[in-house]
Formats: sequence, C-alpha cells, structure tokens
Amino acid sequence: MSEAHARQAARRAVAALGDRSVGVAESLTAGLVCATLGSIPGVSAVLRGGVVAYHPDVKIALLGVDPALLRAGGAVQEAVAEAMATGACRVLRARFGVATTGVAGPGQADGHPAGTVWVSAHDSVSGASASRLLQTAGERDQVRWAATAAALVLLAELAEQNPSTPR
Repeated sequence: MSEAHARQAARRAVAALGDRSVGVAESLTAGLVCATLGSIPGVSAVLRGGVVAYHPDVKIALLGVDPALLRAGGAVQEAVAEAMATGACRVLRARFGVATTGVAGPGQADGHPAGTVWVSAHDSVSGASASRLLQTAGERDQVRWAATAAALVLLAELAEQNPSTPR
C-alpha cells in the first residue's frame, strides 16, 4: 500500500467518524497515522491527539499495556494492539481509538519478520473492537504506509458499523 492509499483511507475514516472523536496510539508507524489523519480537511472536529509509544515502557506507562503481556510475547501481538487502542480512548478521552504495533524492518523483532503488523480499533461507547494482522513485504517506509492504511481502514469500518452517537 502507498501513501495515496493511506490518505484515501484517512478520508474514509474522517467521513465515517462524523462528529465522533478519535485518539491514536502508534508504535512502528511513529506518528504516521496521526499525521495522515491530520492532513484531511475537517479532521480538527474529531482528532483528539496521538501517542507515539515506540518503547515498551511508554506503552505501559501511558497506554496501560500490561507489562506481563509484553514480557510474555513482546509488542507484536494482537492483545498489545487492542490494549493500545483502548488506552488511546482512555488517555485521549476519545470515542474511538486506533493503534499500530509491529515490525517495520529491515530485520526481525521479537521473533517476527519485518512486515508483521497488528492494527486495532476500539469503540469506547459500544465496547466493540476489531483487530487485523498484516504480513506485508517491502522496504521500511512501505511497511509503515501499509500499516497506516490498514489501521485507518479498520477505524473506518468500526465507525461505520457502530451507531453515530457522539463523544
């Protein structure tokens, strides 16, 4: 996926959110999801902010990821992505949270090859969550853009599936 795909996904997500807020928690994308959302006109009505939680300590301290979870399986797992998305809702007081965690490359991390990415989205009002595993190929920037696009598509899907009550 490319930057163009990510921007298209961001436009869809902003449209799907309507007047409902979103917070972002990012690891391997290091702010790319938030910046891509920020490039869409009208996003100021919904974007609460973002947390770049690259290091495990930041995931724990700011987003409330369970340290035992990180010790047991590292940062590249579905449960970590889900905890990050939920933490983004809590910390940023947002209706929706979206998160990325994974390996951008070039080498592996926590036993996972480059291109292994988990994205997750959470709705703090309905309690609904969705996660998706990506196995992408390409250079570091290609992996990061693919993760960004996938996270924003997942956010849009969750927002489209849930009632449009504000928060």
